[in-house]
Amino acid sequence: MFNVTKLCYLDTGISFGYLWHAVASWTWDAQDETCGICRMAFDGCCSDCKLPGDDCPLIWGACNHAFHLHCILKWVNSQTSQAHCPMCRREWQFKG
Repeated sequence: MFNVTKLCYLDTGISFGYLWHAVASWTWDAQDETCGICRMAFDGCCSDCKLPGDDCPLIWGACNHAFHLHCILKWVNSQTSQAHCPMCRREWQFKG
C-alpha cells in the first residue's frame, strides 16, 4: 500500500492538502490509448461489442502495436490488409 500526500492549488492561490491511500493502479502497456483500427478507447470496447469487457481483450503484435482482438482479426482476415499490421505494415504476428 502506498501513502501519498498531494497538494492541490486553487486559482485563488489557497492550497489545501489531502491524504489518500492507493490500493492498486493499472494502465494499458500500449503507446496509444485508442485502437488504431476502430479508434475506440482501449478501456472501452470495439465497435462489434455491446458492453466493455464483452470478451474484447487488448492484443499486441510482434511489432508492439496493440488493437482490440475483434478489430485485428477482422483486419488480418480482410482481402486488402494482406495480413499486415495497420500501423507499421509489417507482417502481422501475435506477440507470444
